[in-house]
Amino acid sequence: MYILGISAYYHDSAATLLYNDKIVAAAQEERFTRIKHDASFPVNAIKYCLEFSHISISDIKAIAFYDKPFLKFERLIETYTNNVPKGLSSFLKAVPVWTKEKLFLKKIICDELKKIGDLKKIDVPILFPEHHLSHAASAFFASPFHTSAILVADGVGEWATTTIAFGESNKITTLKELHFPHSVGLLYSAVTYYCGFKVNSGEYKLMGLSPYAADDDEVKRLEKIINSVFCTAYPDGSIELNQSYFTYASGLRMVNDKKWTACLGFPPRKPESEIDPCYCNLALAVQRFINRVMLSLATQAKKLTGADHICLAGGVALNCVANSEILESNLFKKIFVQPAAGDAGGSLGAALATYYIYFGKERTVQENNIMQGCLLGPAVSDIAIEKFGGKHKAAYYKFETGEQMTNHVAELLSEGKVVGWFQGRMEFGPRALGARSILADARSPDMQKKLNLKIKARESFRPFAPAVLEENAGDYFEINSPSPFMLFTYPVRQSIKKPIANPGKGSLQDRVNMLRSSLPAITHIDYSARVQTVSKADNELFWNLLQAFKNITGIPVLINTSFNRRGEPIVCSLKDAYFCFMETDMDFLVVGNYLFDKKTQPTANLKDYKKSESFTPD
Repeated sequence: MYILGISAYYHDSAATLLYNDKIVAAAQEERFTRIKHDASFPVNAIKYCLEFSHISISDIKAIAFYDKPFLKFERLIETYTNNVPKGLSSFLKAVPVWTKEKLFLKKIICDELKKIGDLKKIDVPILFPEHHLSHAASAFFASPFHTSAILVADGVGEWATTTIAFGESNKITTLKELHFPHSVGLLYSAVTYYCGFKVNSGEYKLMGLSPYAADDDEVKRLEKIINSVFCTAYPDGSIELNQSYFTYASGLRMVNDKKWTACLGFPPRKPESEIDPCYCNLALAVQRFINRVMLSLATQAKKLTGADHICLAGGVALNCVANSEILESNLFKKIFVQPAAGDAGGSLGAALATYYIYFGKERTVQENNIMQGCLLGPAVSDIAIEKFGGKHKAAYYKFETGEQMTNHVAELLSEGKVVGWFQGRMEFGPRALGARSILADARSPDMQKKLNLKIKARESFRPFAPAVLEENAGDYFEINSPSPFMLFTYPVRQSIKKPIANPGKGSLQDRVNMLRSSLPAITHIDYSARVQTVSKADNELFWNLLQAFKNITGIPVLINTSFNRRGEPIVCSLKDAYFCFMETDMDFLVVGNYLFDKKTQPTANLKDYKKSESFTPD
């Protein structure tokens, strides 16, 4: 039984193909179109899933879309009605799209699928599970748990913004919901906007900025404003947002700028402007608030379910600092966070909910979970690599064995070189996990600055994550269980810390450049790190590289950051990887057993050539 799951039309469109309970393929549309957070119907992602599986549209037995459009439209109309006369401009922008297109989503899906393959008639069910059910299913049914509490938190689905549920066997039971306009996700997005970052895109920047707060008294003042003026938090984790301070329900902005400025004492930051200390303080204040709310929600989930385990999904579940609060609380024996916790993962959840709930199939728990290390996207063959090299006159060297390749690349990394690492199937979800990664030596004091400014072309404060051999992770980080998906932060061990004199003093750039540990490029200013543990079972090639680096340096840790530049999705095709490599200060590109050295590549006008080519799969 093939089941196709789809998420689309808000942000992070994606497709997932199941064969029974196995994930055959999954990918985000942005990787193919090169439009970050692409919301369009995932035509290319669906094509990839079908081509990878060697099937056609006619082989699919069910199609599942990740939310219910009629319920979402109901919320939209009721919200506008309740806010009259406010929101006219937003109403005129949104409602015509719904009445002409989104209310007829079943027909739109059929029309789009007909462009992909021979679909003369729809004789399979097209299902619309609720948004939070899709999120919950993506986490619980992909987890290694027989029973589990489930916590979903995001901006908003149809009406629900936060959901507590219980998963058992092939069933999910909703126990409690918080409804729009009250939303922990929208509160975090509101502060994201106020700090000058893009909503539904820059929330992770806000999380990365928060440790640079310089004045704890000021952070406490701002946190009090958040908790008493903007919002009220209750012991069960539910919150109530004071709508007189927010405009997202009926306007085109997140907040009332004048009222926020009057309360906070400083205006919203202009995008791309210098980041003053007040925005660092605000970032930490809202992060502390989110930590407390998420811990309260997890406590409530424990109380309602009595479960030993918990699963997390929804956009807020990508906040690894808040996740770590739940982990460190020891409320649950184990915690599983869906690696594609945002809307892209909704395509997976919709498909899994269809298989288990709609078709009522028996669930066999897979102890190593069904995510397959999130390596669910396209790969590239040796033939395609050589064909690409010939077409672009790209010089390369081919190693005879994988061992020769990993040993040589480890040597280059130990010498301070930056390597684009393109191996196997692409990751599903927002994290690069050792398939589409940029790798570098975490020991270098200058590497964070070099990667941010000369390769990633992004803000200098942005931290980098360490990839570490699973068996050695406890030597460098206060960690006692695997963390394969970069979804938790852990303190670095005291043994590698270096004292910071006056950590709250100086400019943001001064604090970014402070030496914090013997692995400075992956240690945040608060001595934390967003750790990825790498096991031989899940990603043997990446494990071999880390082992080879350890053999040379004694250190089993590398910087692992996503293979892209600011504003671009993670690379998908070899073409994407090669041009990113050529247009940045990366030193080497490694694809399979093929090594591309920057110094030996042609010097043609690559930007013009890149623009002239349309997307073609490798």
